[in-house]
Amino acid sequence: MPNNCQIALKEWAVTVDALAQGQQILLIRKGGIHEEGKDFRVIHPEFLLYPTYEHQREDLLKGENQEQFRKLMAQTHNQEEIRFSHWAKVEELVEISQQEPVDALSPHHIWTKEYAQSRLHWKPMVPLAIMLMRVYRMEQPVTVPFLPEYKGCTSWVDIITNVDLGELEPVVSDETFQRMVDEIKGSLEMPVASA
Repeated sequence: MPNNCQIALKEWAVTVDALAQGQQILLIRKGGIHEEGKDFRVIHPEFLLYPTYEHQREDLLKGENQEQFRKLMAQTHNQEEIRFSHWAKVEELVEISQQEPVDALSPHHIWTKEYAQSRLHWKPMVPLAIMLMRVYRMEQPVTVPFLPEYKGCTSWVDIITNVDLGELEPVVSDETFQRMVDEIKGSLEMPVASA
């Protein structure tokens, strides 16, 4: 395990919260508006989770996750700094181009089926990237100053400060993670790990 990290992936704060609590282990990506080349690529398999508050919408979350969103938004957020508390590693990348498998993933994430479908239909020639990730809690949260170069609709950010990860602790056990992976793969009708 690394001791520090300078690469961060921007994601809705409510999604980072779901990942941090072990509610889900996947992210769905197609690319930010200002993404280099306009498509999302997993150019870094290990990264800090950078919680963002722009573009989040309560109505894009399932009913049972909307209260989680409201609680998160009720907290004070300092616009001048970024707080990192979790680090992630992509264990597997799956690409999807059809609506049926996107719908099949619905039990495994916090977003509405309609929102997930909208990600698929945006730039229809480009497949959705489904990242199955192992998420780890950092020993201590680390706060770094927000810099103008971190702004914008891009996925990846090079953090100028080298963020100390300390001892990393997985948010779910090995057994739980494998079960979640197997359930996702089962939903996608992919081969699962043998017992």
